[in-house]
Amino acid sequence: MISTDELDQYMQQRVEQEAFSGVVLITQGSSQLFAGVYGYASRSWNVPNTLAMRFDTASVTKLFTAVSTLQLIDQGAFAFDTPVIDFLGLQGTAISREVNVFHLLTHTSGIADDAEEESGEDYADVWKDRPNYSVIETADFLPQFAYKPPNFAPGQGCRYCNCSFDLLGLMIEKVSGLSYRDYVRQHIFAPAGMLHSDFFRMDEVNENVAEGCDPRRDEHGAIVAWKKNIYSYPPIGAPDGGAHSTASDLDRFIRKVKAGALLSPQSTAAFFTPHVLQRGNEAWDERYGYGRYGYALCFATDDAGKVLFAEKEGMTAGNSAVVRHYPDQDINVILLANIQNGVWEPVRAIHRMIIEG
Repeated sequence: MISTDELDQYMQQRVEQEAFSGVVLITQGSSQLFAGVYGYASRSWNVPNTLAMRFDTASVTKLFTAVSTLQLIDQGAFAFDTPVIDFLGLQGTAISREVNVFHLLTHTSGIADDAEEESGEDYADVWKDRPNYSVIETADFLPQFAYKPPNFAPGQGCRYCNCSFDLLGLMIEKVSGLSYRDYVRQHIFAPAGMLHSDFFRMDEVNENVAEGCDPRRDEHGAIVAWKKNIYSYPPIGAPDGGAHSTASDLDRFIRKVKAGALLSPQSTAAFFTPHVLQRGNEAWDERYGYGRYGYALCFATDDAGKVLFAEKEGMTAGNSAVVRHYPDQDINVILLANIQNGVWEPVRAIHRMIIEG
């Protein structure tokens, strides 16, 4: 199982290499197996991270959007096969009228993204031509993707798409009468007991919020400076990313969803079930097994289709995060970092410890 001394030593080495800054939390049921805190919440002032620190979770936020969507499906507000464009009145865009809620949840819609990250585009480049501070409300994202040609017909492929979750956010807003952020505060954070989670503007002062930044390196790989991420994405979180949370709150979220506190029994089971094959991720398949998408979650499965773990990861300039659940062991692994590439190597190391013992 987890060797706390071995893992802490490994994480300290990552910190010394300037490769990690953040927190690591591993739980099994109600027991805490490991909790580690590393690096600085503010490099400008040498303020250390703590377990109470709130980190930008990047695309981990999609879990909250997915559960919100399933809640409204439970209530009959719309269905998996509801046509999204007609529902939202977005006729005249490049988005196919055949796109439905299931397609958006499982990355099978084929709609264009504002940054085609699978093709190597950098999300931070979106804001070279448009001020990031001009994108505040969910509808503000539409001009960035709604008129771009689709990548494939709905249901005829699988390609990770951030903006599909912005469309889900618009549906949540339409039927609830609330802003996306208020809906999540009232119907996800509050009932899950996520008392320290919220959406914080990066241009405001907020207590216990880690500042994201990444190293600048010279031609030899040596760090010569650190760059903050304040111009790299919108100033406040949206349905596709940017909610702030603590490691403990994210652990609580997964356990509350699994216990049926947020969804019907049918939707709870569906949330923890893979639904479509993830397209051609050879690195994932070689490392963990076959990759499949569920509703925001991604699943590693064996040859027989048994789930090894479910996870959601996220990354933006200055932030990276991963939430992983091992169902057989009832283990949650949460890594939150205020550095872009902080969590990937550590989560692989932790996986080896869990699987190999």
